[in-house]
Amino acid sequence: MNIKKDLSLAVSNYLKENHNVEASQFEFQQTRKEFKGDITLVVFPLLKQIKTNPKQLAENIGDYLKKHIADIEDFNVVKGFLNISFTNNYFIKQLQYISKTKNYGFKEVNENSPRVMVEYSSPNTNKPLHLGHIRNNLLGYSVAEILKANGNKVYKTQIINDRGIHICKSMLAWQKFGNGETPESSGIKGDHLVGKYYVLFDKAYKKEIEELETKGYSIEEAKKTAPILIEAQELLKKWENHDIETVNLWKKMNSWVYEGFEETYKSLGVDFDKNYYESETYILGKDEILKGVKDGIFYKKEDNSVWIDLTDEGLDEKLVLRSDGTSVYMTQDIGTAIKRVKEFNISSLIYTVGNEQDYHFKVLFLILKKLGYKWAESLYHLSYGMVELPDGKMKSREGTVVDADTLIEEMIISAKNISDVLGKIDDLKKDEKQELYNNIGKGALKYFILKVDPRKNIMFNPKESIDFHGNTGPFIQYTYARIQSLKQKYKHDLDIENLKYSLNLKEKELINMISQFPEIIEQAAKSHSPAIICNYVYELVKYFNNFYQNYIIIDFEELSITKLRLSLAIETSKHIKKSFNLLGIKLPTRM
Repeated sequence: MNIKKDLSLAVSNYLKENHNVEASQFEFQQTRKEFKGDITLVVFPLLKQIKTNPKQLAENIGDYLKKHIADIEDFNVVKGFLNISFTNNYFIKQLQYISKTKNYGFKEVNENSPRVMVEYSSPNTNKPLHLGHIRNNLLGYSVAEILKANGNKVYKTQIINDRGIHICKSMLAWQKFGNGETPESSGIKGDHLVGKYYVLFDKAYKKEIEELETKGYSIEEAKKTAPILIEAQELLKKWENHDIETVNLWKKMNSWVYEGFEETYKSLGVDFDKNYYESETYILGKDEILKGVKDGIFYKKEDNSVWIDLTDEGLDEKLVLRSDGTSVYMTQDIGTAIKRVKEFNISSLIYTVGNEQDYHFKVLFLILKKLGYKWAESLYHLSYGMVELPDGKMKSREGTVVDADTLIEEMIISAKNISDVLGKIDDLKKDEKQELYNNIGKGALKYFILKVDPRKNIMFNPKESIDFHGNTGPFIQYTYARIQSLKQKYKHDLDIENLKYSLNLKEKELINMISQFPEIIEQAAKSHSPAIICNYVYELVKYFNNFYQNYIIIDFEELSITKLRLSLAIETSKHIKKSFNLLGIKLPTRM
């Protein structure tokens, strides 16, 4: 059933028959709550082709639709808005259709589906994942799942920044202060252990800077000539020259980090189809740049560095190769994008990266277009705002970062404390309780972060996120669990195929909300925004709870009432589950 398609065809026919106007695309929206109606046609855009009074045009279209579409019961006009009301039979048919349709709202993925790659996470190997990484991971994973639900073949990837001075700092500090410490010997998770030595390096570095300042060095001189920094730079050179001892230490410490990352990813419920490593990709892109020099896309300066002039496009001149022939991040990103398109035959690539990199991606996409890659038109920077804390920004060098593992654990503990106080799960086994705490704690964290538009900053508030009331994950999880308990009370047949029943307003509203699910997925995919899914499922739950509080769901004396209302409740729970699956949130059957 696609009522918008039927309405569009009828409106198109009206315009052709009465105004000799060809049109097929029309703007429909849900009727505002203060007006009677189930769907609204916005008439104003039609006035560009038809010079008439918008109210009169809406009245004429309404009369035509009522005559030609049996499912329309009535209509009203408010200025240039045509509010259409559907018949009781339409809503019954809609519920029947949704109940029978497997994966209602999801589009099939097959060999001919568009192929899309979503990059997210992409951490450095000198520290554990932190709160900012949580938003990145949750956002990237959810967008990938939404795109998949909208009919795309999706590949999830990350590029791990496993080389450079940052990892050398951790390596050097471990050599100096570690005494052979390992994750096994210390009981410290691998990424946290490496992060510990990154912080120790910074403390030692600052101490040396202070000592040099007391000897008369300026702050700038002290920063450049601190012995421990010189040693780290020497270690980087050794790595670049493939020194066996240095490379082996690098591999060992990175392996600790990767094990730690995997544990965090598993806890967050995110995954990847392929990992890229900067130690392998940093050599990419040079050939493309040199070819671009010959083609006049890039130019060389006197020192042999290679640049591109983007001033005509409102940007600036950008370095793409250093004078010594080494690459910069832009060079690598150009080469990596080309490599990925070739490897996976993708038509689109989405980069989940914070908004501080907006300019970088504008330049990258423009350069790829100038190099003649048509697929560059389909590149997208999923730019998101920072996650802020009440007490200020996070600083990894100083060890003041809220790391992901600690935050997840704190959320689970908060869920346990709240659940134990409520006392509704006392009869559950210990492992069942722990699973419930996990689901509530992580669900609260994920929902709080994903419900915010990606472009906006977030002030993360753990207490607010785990509230069992309002626009929170636990509130929605609780509604789902409530419906599961309703299902347990009625074990009989729920066939609604030949149901004769007169729906009330709240039942119609709930069916209308459920039926919007396919459009919500399309909107979320188009906008790359899980917040649209969050907003939808919260509204759906509010409608259901309003309905639940006003009507008896299971009436053993009125079979038709029970069948209709329990079917509605079950479809609500199905769409809560489908929505939460897209957000990567698990649902408990009891709370």
